Amino acid sequence: MLPLAVSSYEISVFIHVTAVVVGLGTTFAESIAFPVAMQLDARHLPYVHRLQLAINRWFAAPALLVVLATGLYQVTDADYDFGDLWISGALTIVVVLGGLIGAYFIPADRKLGAMVEREIAAAGESEVVLSEEYQRRARTEGMVGGLAGVLVVVAIYLMVIKPGL
Repeated sequence: MLPLAVSSYEISVFIHVTAVVVGLGTTFAESIAFPVAMQLDARHLPYVHRLQLAINRWFAAPALLVVLATGLYQVTDADYDFGDLWISGALTIVVVLGGLIGAYFIPADRKLGAMVEREIAAAGESEVVLSEEYQRRARTEGMVGGLAGVLVVVAIYLMVIKPGL
């Protein structure tokens, strides 16, 4: 049996990649939660917003902190240059995603969840008719979510390909 020799750098890369897969991978499921809920019944939408809040609070935001910490360690340990496009680009994406989660997605899901709960309560036993304002805000959140997904993919590209290295 061969001894297992793993460096701290390799452990950091493992933790880094795991945080991306677990923490940010879950956010891609959010893109189908809304359409699935709408196919079933608009009364499921409060659950969608609560789920998105939980994913962003307990998976995505902590994952970004882990990605940032391990990424900074790897750049320092491997003596990479923060000025390289693949590093500065990925770092910028991590900061932008963190800002979007804290300043946009979490507040938006709180507001949308409360809004749709009021609209469902107002409908009583009747069919739920979603307000134009709710639909507009939900569409906007979906578009910003799509942009965030593209940013995650771009960051992965930068990390794997390392253009300019």
